[in-house]
Amino acid sequence: MDFQFMGGSMGSVVGEKITRLVEYATNQFLPLILVCASGGARMQEGSLSLMQMAKISSALYNYQTSIKLFYVSILTSPTTGGVTASFGMLGDIIIAEPNAYIAFAGKRVIEQTLNKTVPEGSQAAEYLFHKGLFDSIIPRNPLKQVLSELFHLHCFFPLTQNEKSTSRALNYF
Repeated sequence: MDFQFMGGSMGSVVGEKITRLVEYATNQFLPLILVCASGGARMQEGSLSLMQMAKISSALYNYQTSIKLFYVSILTSPTTGGVTASFGMLGDIIIAEPNAYIAFAGKRVIEQTLNKTVPEGSQAAEYLFHKGLFDSIIPRNPLKQVLSELFHLHCFFPLTQNEKSTSRALNYF
């Protein structure tokens, strides 16, 4: 989701690529990490863009519920719109970056729609963490170690050449 192209928004191609990634991880029995950064859905694509939320959510449902695999969602700044409404908040573990802007709709849109002032900081990671929206706030530097510990906890170990044949079987359970 490249912010140099249309605000990193989620359109049909992004939805298709993420769905294929989830399906690949499902078929290969792999853990999944998605790093979210999005300016929302591409409204110029209309309903096609909005359908991506359901498409990705459906693939994740199969991945998490039927196959029972492990999905970590990492929310960077900003994570908004359809990404927040779908795969951003569906992780088994949801991690946010410090000071990340996380929202379904932006402050301006909410204020214009509801004619109410949005409190300052109410869409910041720290405020949302205290409201229970996600599991942890972790800066990027220690993130690799935290993810490694999570994978060890969930029986996805790093494989050496000698361990591949024996550990591969563990990933099926």
